[in-house]
Amino acid sequence: MIDSPRLIQRYIVIVLAATAACFIGWSALRPYLASPPGDYEVRQGDILLSDGKFDTARERFEAALAEAPNHPGALMGRAIALMQTDRTAEAEATFTALITLQERTLAKANETERGLLAAAHANRGILYDRQGETKRALADYRRALAIDADAVSGPGLADRVLYGTPKPATVAQRAAYLEAQLKLPAEERVLGRPARDAEQRMHKP
Repeated sequence: MIDSPRLIQRYIVIVLAATAACFIGWSALRPYLASPPGDYEVRQGDILLSDGKFDTARERFEAALAEAPNHPGALMGRAIALMQTDRTAEAEATFTALITLQERTLAKANETERGLLAAAHANRGILYDRQGETKRALADYRRALAIDADAVSGPGLADRVLYGTPKPATVAQRAAYLEAQLKLPAEERVLGRPARDAEQRMHKP
């Protein structure tokens, strides 16, 4: 039995400190423990992607895929990171894998899943666009707009602040431009507008 006031006080302090440490530890681990496999790594990757740390972001998305091989967010993040580091063949393959996966369940897809599929088509379209594959890009843009036009309507205020682009190019604007250009004689077409095209942003719901 503890009968010394000083010992009792010390005991209370130790118990409170231990409780606080346990609470802090649980709070830190809770998102990881409570999330579906891969979600925690995807959140890490998204932060790194927003910071422009593409290689490190890719590593986190690949860690997520090791936990959940068909994780849509991880596939999207990996594809974007690959695209932003000019690993175009791998980026295309990853976008295509995601699109194939999501197209299978489109009929039963919820709003988030439809938005993800639309974004995947839009991003693959941007990839094709950058490579000069205009018709393939336009096909993906059209598909994205048909699935969920709102999901690819353009970056919001946060993106404008991050990138300093007051009016970023949107999928609809780019698709309309390409459609108009393809109607012209080949010698009159201007399919690439580098300054404007560079403003296109990746879409990651």
